[in-house]
Amino acid sequence: MMRKLGIAAILLISCISCGKVGDVVPNVSVDFSISLLDPRMSALHNTGGAVLINGYGVAGLIIYREANGSYAAYDRCSAYEPANKCAVTLDNPSYTCTDPCSGSKWSLEDGTPVKAPAIKSLKAYAVNISNNQIFVQN
Repeated sequence: MMRKLGIAAILLISCISCGKVGDVVPNVSVDFSISLLDPRMSALHNTGGAVLINGYGVAGLIIYREANGSYAAYDRCSAYEPANKCAVTLDNPSYTCTDPCSGSKWSLEDGTPVKAPAIKSLKAYAVNISNNQIFVQN
């Protein structure tokens, strides 16, 4: 019985101590929409095109046109040390983005890290298209 209690206590302590409070991009409400015909969205007409949107999410949004013709949206807040709220920037060509604070890079096709020190994916948001209008939400 004591052994079971000891194991349970160790498991509980290890679960509580896993991860730091600031190691994930915070959850904030995102409800953004714009016409795909808006000239500011013209980069999204081509595969691999991306646009930066300020004022939404933690550090802004990246909307990306995927190879299959669909769209992806990510928070610009770096997933590496997100407590710093360092906004990633688009690379040229815009298939990747870079955290200017750490040098980490992510693929915009799926948000996964492609260059260390990042090990976590970018925070993704849901994207829907209706009547040439793009909606980004969580």
